[in-house]
Amino acid sequence: MRTNQTRNLYLIPYLLWIVLFVVTPLFLVLYYSFFDIEGQFTFGNYQKFFTPVYLKMTLSSFWYAFLITAFSLLIAYPTAYLLTKTRHKQLWLLMIIIPSWINLLLKAYAFLGIFGTYGAANSFLEVIGIGSRQILFTDFSFVFVSVYIFLPFMILPIFNSLNELNSSLIDASNDLGASPWTTFTRVIFPLTLDGVKSGCQVVFIPALSLFMLTRLIAGNRVITLGTAIEQHFLVTQDWGMGSTIAVFLILTMVIIMLLTGNRRRGA
Repeated sequence: MRTNQTRNLYLIPYLLWIVLFVVTPLFLVLYYSFFDIEGQFTFGNYQKFFTPVYLKMTLSSFWYAFLITAFSLLIAYPTAYLLTKTRHKQLWLLMIIIPSWINLLLKAYAFLGIFGTYGAANSFLEVIGIGSRQILFTDFSFVFVSVYIFLPFMILPIFNSLNELNSSLIDASNDLGASPWTTFTRVIFPLTLDGVKSGCQVVFIPALSLFMLTRLIAGNRVITLGTAIEQHFLVTQDWGMGSTIAVFLILTMVIIMLLTGNRRRGA
């Protein structure tokens, strides 16, 4: 009895934190979504969201989030696989993770210099004879920088899954005459799918709501739901419409988490 009371007592700070910083903000976002810019109760914000402008913005957000996740996965999986085969894999993994500790704004400004007209990227293009190009404020620069930023978060769960993989299963596949491709598609990839799903989840969800990179790197040429929320809250002061977009964004994130979450297998 005393153990249960002590455990319940320890739960109080956790529950207070959840109520104050998770439940309350979500309730406020939902509450403000039913008011227009003049503070009048309305369902018009939800009707407005389903107009072509916002639907196109939603599709654009999903498209860029998909590209960022796909390129991150294509780079992260072979990288994580090679890391598991190296001698000092934990050290190399740390070297990959360290850049994620640097402030996002600092990294964005660094790429402004790299991709600028007189930056390192254009200097390299001139050396190899291609000539200077407009790299900054393009879709390419936005996706490239986003992949660079999210890549460590994709590598880490995949590395953990590959590192925990039983090597005897791979040896058994080779002994049975399976080709390397068959071993990968039938043994390695299915057994590390949980790591892949975790990596895709942790990249796709924040990629949906990017707004800082769309402004600094893409020059507002890429418009996402995160950009729209920022504009409504900070520029137009239409908190109702910004909250409505946030509601749909939160619902989308919940659905993605449910689809990519690891289901417990029965005994």
